[in-house]
Amino acid sequence: MSNQQVRLKERPIGMTSASTWDITTDDIPEPGPGEFLCKIEYISLDPAMRGWINDVRSYIPPVGLGEVMRAGTCGTVIKSNHPDYKEGDFVVGSLGVQQYAVSDGKFCYKSDTFGLPKEKFLGVLGMPGFTAYFGLLDITNPQEGETLVVSGAAGAVGSVVGQIGKIKGCKVIGIAGGPEKCATVVNDYGFDACIDYKNEDVQQKLKEHCPKGIDIYFDNVGGEILDYCLARIRFKGRISLCGAISQYNSETGPVGPKNYLSLLVNSAKLEGFIVMNYQDRYMEAAKQLGEWMMSGQLKSKETVIEGVDTFPDTFNRLFSGDKLGKLVLKP
Repeated sequence: MSNQQVRLKERPIGMTSASTWDITTDDIPEPGPGEFLCKIEYISLDPAMRGWINDVRSYIPPVGLGEVMRAGTCGTVIKSNHPDYKEGDFVVGSLGVQQYAVSDGKFCYKSDTFGLPKEKFLGVLGMPGFTAYFGLLDITNPQEGETLVVSGAAGAVGSVVGQIGKIKGCKVIGIAGGPEKCATVVNDYGFDACIDYKNEDVQQKLKEHCPKGIDIYFDNVGGEILDYCLARIRFKGRISLCGAISQYNSETGPVGPKNYLSLLVNSAKLEGFIVMNYQDRYMEAAKQLGEWMMSGQLKSKETVIEGVDTFPDTFNRLFSGDKLGKLVLKP
């Protein structure tokens, strides 16, 4: 048996391509003292991964050339020399784009699956769910009756943000690309409406759906849509800056907001955050998200693609929009 891995070959400018990556095959590693061997069952694909391969200062060191690509994973312990992990344990952690990985337990945690599909622990019950939970509740403190707008509403984070917003009593308007995604956002996730940015006038639709303005905007995309929402932000409005997927593959650098003075005149707040800042509260989020899911208040969808060797093409689905919900690789 062997271990197929994806390694960073070169740092891309713009979109990644096949030449960005090396797909290698090594022997399955053996765990040393205080380590365990995990068979990886699902690999999380997230927009933040694009930033991790840029050689720039950030909240986490860049992936080095020749290194296995960093990624969230879940899987099963198959050998262990670690006192806290035994064979058969289900483990969630950052073990990279590969089929097997050795770990000392750092950046990992054990979990019960509660009979749920394991891939959900990389989506609604994992980092995307935690991102939605803390990014909405801690950063914006939504109140009943407020209007919440969510971009990237059909994605792994945005779909959870909107559903939490509804649980908290908000009017929730999504923004997504294409009729199928917009229908999913409204019919499956329970948003009040969804604007199709590919086929509708976003500015006009925001006026129609948010006639009194926007109390909370959860930003996953940046660019023009951030500007449109800034233009309609209300007095004491709050913007949670989660991501800017429209900017990640720019060859000339990101474009900042033009309407930022709206924050000034409306005494509004725009605050960025990184979910890793909340590591000591992950179990709080997991417990609450799990309760909402078990009660039927929270739903999720996953797009699962098989094969480590499909990673180069599958990764770019994050930016083409060719997926629904959480994008997951099954090695």
